[in-house]
Amino acid sequence: MINRFFTTLLLVCIALIAAAQTPADSLTIVQAPWNTTVLQKGLTGKAYNFTSLYGVPLSIALLEVAPDYKLDVLIHAPMATTSASARASGAVAAINGSFFNMKEGFSVCYLQQHHAVVDTTIQSYFDREVGTGAVQMQQGRAKVLPWNQQIEKAWKVDDSSVLVSGPLLLLDAKECDLSACNQNFVVTRHPRSAMGVKKDGTVILLTVDGRLEGHSIGIQLTELAHLLRIVGADSALNLDGGGSTTLWAASAPDNGVLNHPSDNKTVDSGGERKIANSICVYE
Repeated sequence: MINRFFTTLLLVCIALIAAAQTPADSLTIVQAPWNTTVLQKGLTGKAYNFTSLYGVPLSIALLEVAPDYKLDVLIHAPMATTSASARASGAVAAINGSFFNMKEGFSVCYLQQHHAVVDTTIQSYFDREVGTGAVQMQQGRAKVLPWNQQIEKAWKVDDSSVLVSGPLLLLDAKECDLSACNQNFVVTRHPRSAMGVKKDGTVILLTVDGRLEGHSIGIQLTELAHLLRIVGADSALNLDGGGSTTLWAASAPDNGVLNHPSDNKTVDSGGERKIANSICVYE
């Protein structure tokens, strides 16, 4: 009986979390006076500091990337910041990539760069229902697709680049069920990074600041899925977050960092973390 009670309680809590995104939140996102900047043709930046969204202050930055740009995975070897690695590669924009071993610098999720399989997904990411999506970049065009252990074992390597991450947030414009995921990871407010794709092939690279008291607290994964759907994504994937969260554009002011990475605990662009890989945009 006790186990049944706690199971019921957990299901109720999950249902309340799923219902936390209200029509008022949708209106707040749509009606916000986003600061919009055309960085170059087909590459548009948008940002806004919400004093209250999902009940907390949130600072959001995103890039809309037209389909005629090319995307690819960039491996940082050795580990380096997103901005430095992307700029050195000749990219025009970038977002941090997937989860990695912070000591040794390898991806802990499947990473394929064209015909070469560089890393595979460690078991714990499947066990926690984190490795449930991937971004595939084929001839520069990006798409988000479901992923699991069976798909990975059967995956036929080709000339595309593939980066697994997760959880998968949106598919066919519907928010994905996150009830099987580690709920602490789902509901804790963290800085988050995500990639979405619209029906017309436009890519959305999006970051939400976090761990910056009074500026931006961080966002839950169910809220992140809702946010991406409201800004127009048809499919979307959560990327590595926390101190890794970085959005960069070569033509943006200063060092090109568009959000406020949290590692220096300061509301500026100087808190970037050295990471293992990123998703880059090329002309």
